[in-house]
Amino acid sequence: MKIVENYGWNDSWNTKWTDQSDNTKLQASIAGRILLEHKHMYRVVTDEGEWLASLSGSFKHTALDRRDFPAVGDWVAIEKMPGEEKGIIRSILPRTSLFSRKVAGQTTVEQIVAVNVDIVFLIMSLNLDFNVRRLERYIIAAWDSGANPVIVLTKKDLCDDPQVFVDQANDVAFGVPIHVVSSVTGEGVAELQELLKDGKTAALLGSSGVGKSSLTNALCGEDVMVVQNIREDDDKGRHTTTHRELFRMPGGGLLIDTPGMREFQMWDNSESLNTGFKDVEQFANSCRFTDCQHTNQPGCAVQEALENGSLTRERYASYEKLKRELAYVERKADAAAQKAERGKWKQITKDMRKRPGKKK
Repeated sequence: MKIVENYGWNDSWNTKWTDQSDNTKLQASIAGRILLEHKHMYRVVTDEGEWLASLSGSFKHTALDRRDFPAVGDWVAIEKMPGEEKGIIRSILPRTSLFSRKVAGQTTVEQIVAVNVDIVFLIMSLNLDFNVRRLERYIIAAWDSGANPVIVLTKKDLCDDPQVFVDQANDVAFGVPIHVVSSVTGEGVAELQELLKDGKTAALLGSSGVGKSSLTNALCGEDVMVVQNIREDDDKGRHTTTHRELFRMPGGGLLIDTPGMREFQMWDNSESLNTGFKDVEQFANSCRFTDCQHTNQPGCAVQEALENGSLTRERYASYEKLKRELAYVERKADAAAQKAERGKWKQITKDMRKRPGKKK
């Protein structure tokens, strides 16, 4: 078996590779998967071993925004540097999934969280960290990524009544599987490992202190991540994981652990908003008028549901807030894209004026 097959390489990826193999620039390249991203450097596993790699000049020149650059989990075409255990990344193979968010703060920039994952484990702990509104955001982003969401509620050994939290998660999950686990006792871990057989890749996503690193260790069967205790006064966690890294599990599955996210702002997930809020959409589709604003219009099924309790006001308020947030991000992203495009053509014009033989 080839080394890359241990990291998720299959017939589907082989087809993607064949589709681009006629590119003369890639004829000296082989396939590799990114395990770890450093600043401007990557650790890549290939059939010839693990290499530290950088981007080729042409790659950096043509990349415009964050998703044009490699991320942990990407399959890339990489060429070994002569006489060194290092490589040059020439291109990225087309991705099967991409989970992203808006970076924290006021800057409207996309942050890539995980790529080429089959499953997104949405992690929340059975303590004060549990937050239904945050879970709604996770679910929407997971559906939009192209991966399958799975809700994982951790620290069962510290919770007297896990069912209370399971019921709250069920209210917003709509068919998303829910697993209750304990990394200390091992309860529920085997069920998660079963989901990752046959070389499937999963990403662990959640805030600091929910037990992602402990769960990574439990799933991998060894201590591959450092674990820190949460603060006892507010159940908040410390940032144990400071980078994204892909691990291979004993059963053949692959796992990407990610840094904790104190806040989760949406990025271009409007198409999946309806999937995450099926209950609200069902009520909205039952309104008398198709352009109903769900305020004081006659025959508004949403307002009726709010009045009779079929739809909670907290749930509907969250839906409206996410709609406004996504609309704002879309406007800002469009403006940023237009500015980048203007800058690109401005630079091209400058370069043309510097060409030899150009009259001054």
